[in-house]
Amino acid sequence: MPHTIRIENADLIVEVSTLGAEMQSLKTADGRNWLWNGDAAWWTGRSPILFPIVGKAPGDLLAVNGTTYPMAQHGIARRREFTLVEQNTNACCHELASTSETRAVYPFDFRLTLEHRLDGRKLSVTATVENTGGTPLPFGIGFHPAFLWPLPGAENKPHAVTLDNGAEPGVVQLEDGLIGKTLPTSPFKAGRLELSHSLFDNDALIFPEGAGTALTYGAEGGPSLFFTFQNLPNIALWQKPGAPFLCIEPWHGMAAHAGGTAELVERPYTLALAAGDAMRFGFSVEIGR
Repeated sequence: MPHTIRIENADLIVEVSTLGAEMQSLKTADGRNWLWNGDAAWWTGRSPILFPIVGKAPGDLLAVNGTTYPMAQHGIARRREFTLVEQNTNACCHELASTSETRAVYPFDFRLTLEHRLDGRKLSVTATVENTGGTPLPFGIGFHPAFLWPLPGAENKPHAVTLDNGAEPGVVQLEDGLIGKTLPTSPFKAGRLELSHSLFDNDALIFPEGAGTALTYGAEGGPSLFFTFQNLPNIALWQKPGAPFLCIEPWHGMAAHAGGTAELVERPYTLALAAGDAMRFGFSVEIGR
């Protein structure tokens, strides 16, 4: 049965479920929770891990060398129970290894570990993908954390996302959950995106490249969250329109192209690990005072 692990330091308290190794809360010492609470009226997720695909497959079918397998949006890891392999006061590590059940829908051997670690007011989440089989391991991976909008103590204040690199990255439109055309203009202006719920009327904003490795999500004259990303070139922003949360999603991989193939290796930004190799991916979030 799933259970919850608690880690903490003088500044932060984090709870992580063994189901999906998904973070359940991110609280400061004053008791304020900065993470979305999973209210089913809007969205039951809080911070799922996306593996071995990010986004949708055409018809929820994934093809490997011409053979199709059922594959729900965002993959298999988020709905499976991980094993706690390490825990101390301020860190915990969960692991998911391939089984006959996973190979029935994703015919590869792998090990996926997810570490949550605290350092002052910063939380770092690191995923490691290891190829434990004898053939190349194709996959995509991403993070899907949801944070409160408005942020605690910033009710009625305008919120914005600001890219450290000051860029105006291109954005693609989803078509029934699949990657469609690139829109003619970026919603960012000189690296800044003023947030409004109407931005998400047509689903997520997906930036395949150019958003950089760091950004700030914050309220004017109020609190902010500072993010950095490791080995995650794609960024998406999402909410259900009108919902009181904003997902800030760094990925390495995206949904299949609309009208394109279901083959896993042909999905945008798919990676391939040689037998015995491993790769790390991660993000950190620091809560500004």
